[in-house]
Amino acid sequence: MILAIDIGNSFIVAGCAEQDTVLFTERISSDTRRTALEYAFHLKFILELHSIPLQALSGSILSSVVSVLTPVLQEALKKLTGEEPLTVGPGIKTGLKIMIDNPAQLGSDLVAGAVAAISRFPLPAIVINLGAATTFSVINRAGQYIGGAIAPGIRLSLDALSRNTSELPHISLAVPKHVIGTNTVCCMQSGAVLGTASMIDGMADRFEAELGEKACLVATGDAARIVISCCRHSVRLDEDLVMHGLSIIYRKNEALLSRTAERSKTSLSESAVNGTDSGI
Repeated sequence: MILAIDIGNSFIVAGCAEQDTVLFTERISSDTRRTALEYAFHLKFILELHSIPLQALSGSILSSVVSVLTPVLQEALKKLTGEEPLTVGPGIKTGLKIMIDNPAQLGSDLVAGAVAAISRFPLPAIVINLGAATTFSVINRAGQYIGGAIAPGIRLSLDALSRNTSELPHISLAVPKHVIGTNTVCCMQSGAVLGTASMIDGMADRFEAELGEKACLVATGDAARIVISCCRHSVRLDEDLVMHGLSIIYRKNEALLSRTAERSKTSLSESAVNGTDSGI
């Protein structure tokens, strides 16, 4: 069993996975003021909440789009497991062929989502992640990540709208009863939820036109369930898509992790011998 962490701009998603099964996921807020110890405490509490002892973990993996939080969570995971977490990035095996101009620019969460989509859904596929940003990842029939699109996230857009206008309130995310709103809240919900659903439908049409064939649409992210219920295209929901991807990537790198652990043990043994020889 592994502990998987996905650091986003708004939330950190933590979950445990065992082979092809995601056992649970929980969300905690992304807060750059928290220390590694504080995050370790939160993660330990989540594990205890799901009756999972630390001894049951064989390792951990981390993806992040918040660079300042990456070393903090790496340290937190090391405190919990006693081992360095696998961090998705350069040098890590993913099996994903990235065909964009600069592959290093692709977010590790999008990498994990694409890896899972290739494993779990027919190709070509369009992965829609509805988080702080609404991202589209296009994977062709050959399993190549060929590009995508990025738009402001639905909650981010609503927050900006309320914050920067004097008359518009903060509202909850819900499906309006009518497209044509008859009050401020319903109008905002129509624009946010139905507007995002319409964007997904329209972008899917444009992606498929460039691909030259129909694609499987897959949605994930905290706003996915609400939005895709309003889409006219058939969109499959996989709220644990990134967690599945992290689990797959971890398994692809188990040999690397074993070699790293062996080198670490060898280094510690040599240090002990050298210390004894020098009279320390």
